[in-house]
Amino acid sequence: MKNSGIQKQVENYLPMLSSKQQVLVLEMIKSFLNIENTSGRISQKQYNQEINEAVAEIDKGKYITHKDALKELSEW
Repeated sequence: MKNSGIQKQVENYLPMLSSKQQVLVLEMIKSFLNIENTSGRISQKQYNQEINEAVAEIDKGKYITHKDALKELSEW
């Protein structure tokens, strides 16, 4: 099926969906685009989630000091 055929089907079916369903379809399309993004960049939401997880690890005491990291590296 050519792109124009697919696009016409989407244009025909989309109005048949409820507003909530249309939002879900849009979010799904956006997620596909993020997956296919070859720039290697992550979303701001994912970035913030990773920062929060790292801060939580530090708060639990799961970290290594710079001095200890350098010592460990010198042993390689």
